[in-house]
Amino acid sequence: MTKQKQKVLIAGASIAGPTLAYWLHQYGFEVTLVERATSLRLGGQSIDVNGPARKIARLMGIEEEIRAANTGELGTHWVDKSNQVKASFPREGAGSLTQELEIVRGDLVTILYEHTKEHVTYRFDDQISHLQQDDQQATVTFASGSTESYDLVIAADGIRSKTRQLMFGDEPVFNYLGLCTAYLTIAKTETDPNWARWYTADDSRVLLLRPDRQGTTRASFSFLVPEEAYNQLDRANKKAILIERLAGAGWEADRLAQEVEKSEDIYLDGVGQIKAPRWSLNRFAMVGDAAYCPGPITGKGTTLAMVGAYILAGELATHPQYADAFARYERIMRPYVESVQKLPPGVPRLAYPKTALGVSVVNTVMGILASEPVQKMARVLGSSETEKEERMDGTPLPEYKPAY
Repeated sequence: MTKQKQKVLIAGASIAGPTLAYWLHQYGFEVTLVERATSLRLGGQSIDVNGPARKIARLMGIEEEIRAANTGELGTHWVDKSNQVKASFPREGAGSLTQELEIVRGDLVTILYEHTKEHVTYRFDDQISHLQQDDQQATVTFASGSTESYDLVIAADGIRSKTRQLMFGDEPVFNYLGLCTAYLTIAKTETDPNWARWYTADDSRVLLLRPDRQGTTRASFSFLVPEEAYNQLDRANKKAILIERLAGAGWEADRLAQEVEKSEDIYLDGVGQIKAPRWSLNRFAMVGDAAYCPGPITGKGTTLAMVGAYILAGELATHPQYADAFARYERIMRPYVESVQKLPPGVPRLAYPKTALGVSVVNTVMGILASEPVQKMARVLGSSETEKEERMDGTPLPEYKPAY
């Protein structure tokens, strides 16, 4: 059938790209995935596969692999500068940062790669440098110098997507949320438990240390920065920025500053959301963070990536005309994306108090939320939501049938 011969190029080999490649192969498409890194990028922090993404993982046959690669994190402790636990949220409790399918990003990338490498052409150490399209095809020029033709090209290369820029120019915007975050992997010490530890410091700073399965500790450091100051940050000098911001924060800040000084793998960027008025343009489309990054504070980036990829592939398999498929994909996904991107008033500012008094208030509130009466009430209310858990904000996932 014509559908089985369609050639699709996907940019980005993180989570959305390989998930889309998996499903497109199931439906008979010929898929190439281009990744600018020389190999899989296996770094990153703990992520969770929750809500409808868990159902998709089950359909892909990888749910148990994800469970087996669990970080081992038992839950989340909120601690003070003396490392005294002010609130404790076990993994199975309400309000815990830790979810049932908690996995380091690189481990999920590996699982997705293993399930696609035999059927998808991976093109590492290359990227798209120029795009053209007409009624017959999309013509792609790669940085390596070659030019090839595809039926469709999909951007799945993250929040700072260069492919998106080639497709849509400045039409999609990065909506900065007033927060900067740094991620790095640091040496594990004997004092690091199998719990995530969240520490709120004054001057609008938060440190978070989390266990992994590799014998190291995943660290993040977040701090509020007004948009004008953010635009003036010299992120090329990120070590100096982080060390300056960590000064006087207390708790494990000195340890983290030392690790920053010697680290060669630090990610520092502003936290924001991608807002795009459209996700497709003729033969071009985008998915995941490239199209609608919700920001890490929602805890739904992986979920949107996997759900969007699943729906995009299913709609392409269902509709003979790709324009109809793209339109249907957006009609289904956009309400869910908008519900995820909608943040409560005061977020993230309220979680980043300026003063020591504000820190005390935050820790007190978290202690109340972690108390047994509140947790008991949350369990009662949550039990009625179990059936809805794997839906998209109450809407069930569409069901698609392979083309063979």
